[in-house]
Amino acid sequence: MNIKKDEDPIIIWRLTDGKPGHQSQSQGLVNALKRKMACQSFDIPVSGRLQPVFDLLSTTWPAGHGLPLPDLIIGAGHRTHLHMLAAKKVYGGQTIVLMQPSLPVSFFDLSLIPEHDYYQGRGNVLETRGVLNPIHATGVHHTDKGLIMIGGPSKHCDWNENHITSQITQLCKQNPRVHYTLTTSPRTPANFATHMLGFKLANLTIVPFEETDRNWVSRQLAASYSAWISEDSVSMVYEALTANTAVGILNMPIKRDNRVSRGLSKLVGEGYAVRFDSLGHYKNRLQAVPGFMESERCADWIAKHWLDGVPQAQPQPIPQLS
Repeated sequence: MNIKKDEDPIIIWRLTDGKPGHQSQSQGLVNALKRKMACQSFDIPVSGRLQPVFDLLSTTWPAGHGLPLPDLIIGAGHRTHLHMLAAKKVYGGQTIVLMQPSLPVSFFDLSLIPEHDYYQGRGNVLETRGVLNPIHATGVHHTDKGLIMIGGPSKHCDWNENHITSQITQLCKQNPRVHYTLTTSPRTPANFATHMLGFKLANLTIVPFEETDRNWVSRQLAASYSAWISEDSVSMVYEALTANTAVGILNMPIKRDNRVSRGLSKLVGEGYAVRFDSLGHYKNRLQAVPGFMESERCADWIAKHWLDGVPQAQPQPIPQLS
């Protein structure tokens, strides 16, 4: 099915499963598309595992009733997958799934899959550096401002509080002219912020995540020259890169080698991020890397190959850092 090309706006159905991480990914793509062309988007909450199977078999999808026919159907999260297929079967449109789907990739018109998944199968696939996000690089990055984002125990990383606090105190003391703002996450142990206050670092302000709003991080990234992120918080690393902020990694014990840790090591190896070291060697390599705009790149591909009437072609590989 060819996407329309006329004066009407592109109609986007964004299927959401209620998970903030998934919603952030799909919102990033929708926002990027809206920056390139006239679009009208509709958020459609979906749930359940059996209902979309029934909808597919019966060629019905009540959630789309009364909405303008979609040109693009976008979803992130396994629970959106069958709903996307049912919506397309009933109403048409092109399906775009974010991250490797639980169903065969060939079922979807386009799959945006992080390169660290090392997908080798068939289908129309565009590899991305990490997952997409809604960050859009704006503002002036002040060299005397830094952001510190702390996660916590995860399935990929162990938590060693003394190791983390040591790196933060050294960072602050090695850079006395930079004022750092530290924030936590829901995974951060409850006593961590109190523990950090005990060090009485003059150039450190602590703002627990409970005291932030939804756009707090994006505002801080827009104003900060550097962002230091505990390596369990990989999605935050990609958000900081997208904001054109210099990215540093606070080291945590890795439970085992995995695709996420390999992806982070690749970023460091290619110069997109640096790891903290006690001797301060990171100072010579800590710098922003322009052009890390994965949502924009994916939106460009969609606009060129679908929305400009150009025949579909296999997406180009990720350009390497020169």
